[in-house]
Parts: sequence; C-alpha cells; structure tokens
Amino acid sequence: MAKNKAALEKFKMEAANEVGVTLKQGYNGDITARQAGSVGGQMVKKMIESYENSMNPNG
Repeated sequence: MAKNKAALEKFKMEAANEVGVTLKQGYNGDITARQAGSVGGQMVKKMIESYENSMNPNG
C-alpha cells in the first residue's frame, strides 16, 4: 500500500511540474483552487492517454 501511495505522490508531482504548479511534500492547502484543479486535470489527462495507449499498442 505504501508503494502505491508513493507512486501516486510521484505522479502528482510530475503532473504539477508539467502545468507549472509548485507543490511541496505534505500539506499544500496554500495553493489556489485553480492550481489544484490544473494539477488534477493534468493527472486525469495523463491517465486517459495511458489507457488509450494500452488499448491501441500499435499507435
């Protein structure tokens, strides 16, 4: 379970970096709702892309 949590945390940090939001380890309640939404949106976008790629291995 801890391994999954660490992987999700890494994924979140990568997504935040891609959209230009700086997150710190632990509590990030000081970021705006817009920033939090952009991080979450980027995570969903990457998950959908990953799923689509797994469904179509040729392209």
